[in-house]
Amino acid sequence: MNVRFNEFLDQAQVVLERLEPLLPTAQPPLDWTRTLAARWHREGRGGALLPLQVSLDIQLADLIGVDSQREQLSRNTRQFVAGLPANHALLWGARGTGKSSLVRALLAEHAAAGLRLIEIERDHLADLPRVVERLAALPQRFVLFCDDLSFETGEGDYRVLKSVLDGSLERAPDNVLLYATSNRRHLVAERQRDNDNWQLVDGEVHPNEAVEDKIALSDRFGLWLSFYPFTQDHYLAVVRHWIEVLAGQCSLVWAWDEALERAAIRWAQGRGNRNGRCAYQFARHWVGLQLLG
Repeated sequence: MNVRFNEFLDQAQVVLERLEPLLPTAQPPLDWTRTLAARWHREGRGGALLPLQVSLDIQLADLIGVDSQREQLSRNTRQFVAGLPANHALLWGARGTGKSSLVRALLAEHAAAGLRLIEIERDHLADLPRVVERLAALPQRFVLFCDDLSFETGEGDYRVLKSVLDGSLERAPDNVLLYATSNRRHLVAERQRDNDNWQLVDGEVHPNEAVEDKIALSDRFGLWLSFYPFTQDHYLAVVRHWIEVLAGQCSLVWAWDEALERAAIRWAQGRGNRNGRCAYQFARHWVGLQLLG
């Protein structure tokens, strides 16, 4: 009898060891008076909000050349923080043009007024109802931030996400908004055949309805903001701004001249793009070289 009982205990132990990774780890509730940002972490069949250490050094004034986008999203966020109606926002466009930086700059601007940021990955958006439920009764205002939201051809997840967004966002409490960034306006890859020979495509009698199904996902966002590739003048203006900021922090005396401008242009050409990220990287490179010398 004891032998059988011991065998049962051994088997039960094996089962528990297999189940343990699927069980959520107990997490103490976050103190949102001290926590400015968190990330939704899926764990097994559950998940938890884990605190993030965020830097508030990026200010709205640091975002050069995107005045219209900055003002629109800033106004929408001010409405939200004030408890007024506001829209979920989709920021789409060229990479490195300040989409994510704008969202983080708004956190720095409004953190003292109760704004908080929660990062959630695209693959975890199905957990939105769980996240929203945890935030509903809290006094702070929460922006759920999904960076780089897009879907490749053949992925059917966007249909699931549409229903999740419909259910979660339409019934979301007043203290929750969703801000997402993407390189694609419609979030889903589109093909030329979506518009060519629209009368009949791959045997589908109404292919235009399939196209509507694809682009309907972005309609869940009431505010669309477009970010375009930088011109050379725009790029150089951002370079000058960041050199001024970084040099000021180090008390470095510097002057803008033709040689520095040429160096900034060569840096962008070597990377095949002109954007805010490239400008910031060059500024760090150049200021660091001057200080080293």
